[in-house]
Amino acid sequence: MTKPNDNPADPFKKALAETTRTMAHDRELTVSYSVDPPGMSSDAVRLPQVTRRMTREEVLLARGTADAFALRRRHHDDRTHARYLPQGQMARDLYEAMETARCEAMGAREMPGSASNIDARIAVEADKRGYAQIREAADAPLPAAASYLIRHLATGRTLPEGAQNVMELWRGFIEENAGDTLGDLREVLGDQAAFARFARRMIEDLGYGDQLGDDPDSEDQGDDAEDDDSPDDAPENADKQGGESEPSQDEDDQQDEQTQDASQADVTFDESADEEMSEEAELPEGEAPLDPPPPAPHSEADPGYAVFLTDFDEEIGAADLAEPAELERLRAYLDQQLDPLKGAVSRLANKLQRRLQAQQNRSWEFDREEGILDAGRLARVVANPTMPLSFKIEKDTEFRDTVVTLLIDNSGSMRGRPISIAAICADVLARTLERCQVKVEILGFTTRAWKGGQSREKWLAAGRPQQPGRLNDLRHIIYKQADAPWRRVRNNLGLMMKEGLLKENIDGEALEWAHRRLMARREARRILMVISDGAPVDDSTLSVNPASYLEKHLRDVIAMVERRRAVELLAIGIGHDVTRYYNRAVTITDVEQLAGAMTEQLAALFDNDPRARARFVGIRRAV
Repeated sequence: MTKPNDNPADPFKKALAETTRTMAHDRELTVSYSVDPPGMSSDAVRLPQVTRRMTREEVLLARGTADAFALRRRHHDDRTHARYLPQGQMARDLYEAMETARCEAMGAREMPGSASNIDARIAVEADKRGYAQIREAADAPLPAAASYLIRHLATGRTLPEGAQNVMELWRGFIEENAGDTLGDLREVLGDQAAFARFARRMIEDLGYGDQLGDDPDSEDQGDDAEDDDSPDDAPENADKQGGESEPSQDEDDQQDEQTQDASQADVTFDESADEEMSEEAELPEGEAPLDPPPPAPHSEADPGYAVFLTDFDEEIGAADLAEPAELERLRAYLDQQLDPLKGAVSRLANKLQRRLQAQQNRSWEFDREEGILDAGRLARVVANPTMPLSFKIEKDTEFRDTVVTLLIDNSGSMRGRPISIAAICADVLARTLERCQVKVEILGFTTRAWKGGQSREKWLAAGRPQQPGRLNDLRHIIYKQADAPWRRVRNNLGLMMKEGLLKENIDGEALEWAHRRLMARREARRILMVISDGAPVDDSTLSVNPASYLEKHLRDVIAMVERRRAVELLAIGIGHDVTRYYNRAVTITDVEQLAGAMTEQLAALFDNDPRARARFVGIRRAV
């Protein structure tokens, strides 16, 4: 019989952990449950949290994730995987996705029950990403489509609705370009090395062969050829000399002479090559040794993301965009506009501060042999004088060094009350977290002009080349650096009230910028909170690129941040649903809810109680 204080989910979690170890063929595997993103390391897996309610979605997601990790551990070898790993980002994503599909397809063949569990996980993930609502192939991720097609062809199973939609959008393209290669799928499925070569052929067929890098198999053949060129008579000579392993002095001299001759030959060859270079006007294209390296991609998340010109982009401090007197006036205007809300916001801030300080409070270690006398345990000494005295020692509770970045959308659609609420909440949160020794950085993002700036003018002057990429000039604003005391920069947030500042928003590049700044910090824990009111919009860019160009890049950047897991990413959507982009997100319908949403999200992140964090992750929309 279950005791009242027992968690009814514990028996399920224990059974699932044991099943995961059995499927993975690893009895020493550590299985844990967390509200953090699922993950797997060399000796442990982290599964989605299962709360006391044990909803059907929680159970299916946990089982599907556990089966997927177990099958990858069972059928995947890291060294083989790394050997054939491509260099370019898109090629890597395709390669990783297809290898995951292979491991899960192998499990579906051996254990049909695991296929149903994994289908449930795929359905949950596809629903979170809004795959069922996508109507154009350009809006759907190609790696996901390729993995779904591999799984479908290998198992013959029908995919969940969202996954099926993404697969069908790309299926014609994949089969048209890689149909011959796909015919070998069933033959290579059980051999990881053969499948890796198959995946590389697929990637080349799909047009990303330039991202594959060197062929590891051809490198091995080259190594073997070098080994074949080595002298074979040394063992024979050793045998002739009665098994002596040491070469004679004459042989050493002969080898030295051969080495010297070889080095001289190399020098002579190099000199002759130089002469030929001077005689020849130029080498064939791509072979010149002094060719400059290719330019770095504009985006780590998507090397294919293009920017026409970056010369007019700016990263600027708020104090450089207005005079001190103007900032002071704008700050006073901000305080006046939001005076009625300060009481409610301050109460929420005090709640957050109490929760944070409760975690930083000191605790005690009891039943020590020395320290401060524990008066609470004197009664047992009085009752039994033979009992020794009990002491206690004060200790500090572990609280990881933390930095929080607030990235605020400064687009025109935020004008009015939304930007005012965002500014005052950033103000209160920064002061509150600073009192709790948590450093805060406040950033904003917009563009320098409406409907394109100087970059677009340059594009027009260049004759309107096709597919130019992003055409507007970025403006990334630093309102407060993490190490700056709040009292010195409090007026900077008044800049958001400045007429004409808020223009258009290119969220993907702003998020990548904020992520880079956080990664340069030394703190052990990094949190990035995005406050936005919808999808990225820039008319100049979207008028000459695919309609989903900026939205796709935002999704790619979010996927990169969540995949690396070095930064905890969460978002608040003001009046618009951002849960289709961010896994951890809250959508509010009234801007006055922003203060509560911000404090509750941060409070839940800092809460050590896993149940409180589970409640936070479960909240998708604030009502």
